[in-house]
Amino acid sequence: MRFLPHTENDRAAMLESMAMDSMSDLFTDIPNEFHLEQGSLDLPEALSEAGIVRKFTKASEQNRHAGNTRCFLGGGTYHHFVPAVVDYVISRGEFLTAYTPYQPEISQGTLQTLFEFQTMIARLTGMDVSNASMYEAATATAEAALMARRVTRKSKMVMAGSVNPRYRSVTQNYLSRLDGEYVEVAMDGFATDLDKVIASIDEKTACVIVQYPDFYGSVYDLAALRAACDAAKCLMVVAFSDATAFALIQSPGECGADIAVGSGQSLGIPMGFGGPHLGLFTCKQKYVRQMPGRVCGMTSDADGKRGFVLTLSTREQHIRREKATSNICSNQGLMCTAAATYMTLMGDEGLKTVATRSAAALHALISGLPAHITAAQGARFHETVLSFESQEKRDAFLEEAQKRDMFAGIPLEQLDSNMEPKHLLVTTTEMIEAADIQDYLAALEVAA
Repeated sequence: MRFLPHTENDRAAMLESMAMDSMSDLFTDIPNEFHLEQGSLDLPEALSEAGIVRKFTKASEQNRHAGNTRCFLGGGTYHHFVPAVVDYVISRGEFLTAYTPYQPEISQGTLQTLFEFQTMIARLTGMDVSNASMYEAATATAEAALMARRVTRKSKMVMAGSVNPRYRSVTQNYLSRLDGEYVEVAMDGFATDLDKVIASIDEKTACVIVQYPDFYGSVYDLAALRAACDAAKCLMVVAFSDATAFALIQSPGECGADIAVGSGQSLGIPMGFGGPHLGLFTCKQKYVRQMPGRVCGMTSDADGKRGFVLTLSTREQHIRREKATSNICSNQGLMCTAAATYMTLMGDEGLKTVATRSAAALHALISGLPAHITAAQGARFHETVLSFESQEKRDAFLEEAQKRDMFAGIPLEQLDSNMEPKHLLVTTTEMIEAADIQDYLAALEVAA
């Protein structure tokens, strides 16, 4: 049965109303050289289903991915180990097909999962309260800026240049149609210069956004920024890319953050070619009613039995309309379940082990670098920048590393066009072993 209800007369009438003679006139914006004539693809003869599977399986074996290649890539998406039970749990029908918990009486499992997720994220980040997630880190950062405007009733936003370029770009886009000033503080070198950030704060500032550890992996003391924010009566927003860091270093809450946002991808979610990932959003208790998204809570019913409910849902679909705090209409429920499963499995000690091994691998890599390669200075978690004498030498190393089945790092100019094309953003996780580091260092020597 064809589901094409329009007759030739219908099509003719529609074309006439658009002052067009034929269907092809609808595609005039596409240059003629990209138009395909019927039969011009020169497709091979049809294959059996078994033949097609064999053909594409053989082709897929040529793909290089984090599962069959040593991965030193980071920049906001990280190759951590995901226990098999995580995939098992989120593949169960109860979780895989669960929809928005509008009716708590039939959504207790979903609501409890989200409640447990919130509890663990709040503990990990050291914050008072977490919502039930955002889409991903970039929009979470932008939503934090909007929330700070509502809380402080100010309109200036200060962004450190050491924040992930994608977080900065999305936030700037969010604010571009609103009144107020967006100030991006350029950084010298590959670390956060808090003095420059603090110098940009004034009485009109709603919030200051920094990343910790920053985009280049730098770890630093936020005490001076906290004091400056208090003096200016503005909020301190801390963004992050790898939440496992807070099993080893001070959490945003311990640093005094008013709002902490970031990515939960490192918590049991594969890289997945960039998604789906998980946005985390946490804040101090006193700001909870201005927080976007949903908050699940625990209560008791008329019989005194424990139950879970959607406590806050200040979004436009729930009657709020133009008074909604956000137009993000959902949360990453399945990814929350994956993260909650991962954190439950790992526990405090397991997360600490992941963070410790990730940091130790980077230290081992830096300590073995040849003289012609420099690494960014200062304390780092598991990410740093390697600088080469020239782009040619860097690219020669990348080619050598590829031959050895290694994704050796991200050329920084691919993420930030202002960067000179001779730097490489390099990350280590617990998946990087001693032999991988030795092979990496050997590739550097060969390419020299």
